[in-house]
Amino acid sequence: MSGGRSGVTDCAIAVGVAAILVVTGLSGQHSGTNLDLLGYALLTIGGLTLAARRRAPVAVLAVTGLCAVGYQAAGFDVPAVAYLFAVYAAVRAGHRTVTVAASVTMLAALPLAALASGLHDTGEAFARARGALELAWLIAAGAAGEALRQAERRADEAERTREETARHRADEERLHIARELHDSLTHQISIIKVQAEVAVHVARKRGEQVPDALLVIQEAGREATRELRATLGALRDDDTTPPRGLDHVPELVERARGIGLDATLTIEGRRFDVPAAVDRTVYRIVQEALTNIARHADAATASVRIECRPDVLAIRVEDDGKATPDSAPAPGVGLLGMRERVTALGGRLRAEPRGEGGFTVQAELPVDRTS
Repeated sequence: MSGGRSGVTDCAIAVGVAAILVVTGLSGQHSGTNLDLLGYALLTIGGLTLAARRRAPVAVLAVTGLCAVGYQAAGFDVPAVAYLFAVYAAVRAGHRTVTVAASVTMLAALPLAALASGLHDTGEAFARARGALELAWLIAAGAAGEALRQAERRADEAERTREETARHRADEERLHIARELHDSLTHQISIIKVQAEVAVHVARKRGEQVPDALLVIQEAGREATRELRATLGALRDDDTTPPRGLDHVPELVERARGIGLDATLTIEGRRFDVPAAVDRTVYRIVQEALTNIARHADAATASVRIECRPDVLAIRVEDDGKATPDSAPAPGVGLLGMRERVTALGGRLRAEPRGEGGFTVQAELPVDRTS
């Protein structure tokens, strides 16, 4: 039940109980003195106070108890219905000791209040007090509150257990993926990296010119090792290796230049702090776009332009390769991966041949700084 609906329900109960108390009080024989007016006021206050029983159960318990003693002393033989509701609310909120102490005090104070109202027979005073607050009803109200409190506690515990179980399963799955990646890829990538470095070393030792393709393989092996290490660290919740983002884009452009591509980087606008997910996605988009250019575009130049706006981070990667509108390449895994990343962040992605030749990748990532 929402907070608004709970408040309406509490107010309705409070008004209903107050009405019952006042009507019961009116059914008795009273002379209309100031003392009677005080009694009616206490009946009304005792009932209406129940509207706050969820927010301040102990205070409501005290007020309803004092009102019940007060209108009994004023000569109103009316059951302490509001106090029973307050007992239920206080026990449900977990205030058992306070409720027991208050109830014992009430059981002792009601006979004294009946005597103060003008009764001279002690037995009759105790009978009136017993009629105003039956011990059985008092125990029932407390038991109902305790039963509901235990049920809510068990429900909360069950919800926490489900969440912990889900987190545990997710952690196990993440570690399983990390182990699979480590076992299947790390060894092979290490072999490629070592063999490329050995070939470059031997060629240089012999005074031979190292082929550009071999240098690209060497650098790609190093980058793949770094990327795999970062991925495994993230899967294992290892924060020692920070993820790559916008600050590392110049390295991607410099690496593209190293393989003979005339690549340029332009970053416009004021650099704002962006969410980590956006930061990582920028790096991945530029990385995948430059990789596709190097592999498939047969391009001589490439440009990377990043525009930082207050609410959007825009990326544009273009090349002068062989792609034309009439020979649009089929989207591969890399483009699909880019689109999934951008869509997950609520952004937009365009990847298509340019009219003047070449290919363009454009992405707009919303920057929500409140998240």
